[in-house]
Amino acid sequence: MVRITYSPAEELVVHEAVSMDKDDLLRERVTPAGTMPLYWCNGILFSFSSLPMTDDIVKDYLRGKIHWLEVHFAKEDKYNPILTLNDEQYKATMNIRVIDTSNSALHKEFAKWLKTTLKK
Repeated sequence: MVRITYSPAEELVVHEAVSMDKDDLLRERVTPAGTMPLYWCNGILFSFSSLPMTDDIVKDYLRGKIHWLEVHFAKEDKYNPILTLNDEQYKATMNIRVIDTSNSALHKEFAKWLKTTLKK
């Protein structure tokens, strides 16, 4: 029989958090190959980048410590699975997928932390 172990993250280290205009956040998800999705959790629309998987970062992950190098975010009260961007550079209307991660314990805590941090 296979033993299953659940080991959720114990710590999230956010190295940089940048508030952006929503259209700029959408625009950054456009690539020559298409669009990349954004995440939405409890009123926060965001993307993040992780650190490269060096030996030290992998050790942190195995201990439950996650690193996000940079988070870009905008307030977005209501979840919408598709957001539309009218982009002048590409001269096109583009649809950006949004993934609702409000069931993620990690993302819920991040959104709560970010909202508290924004008030300061």
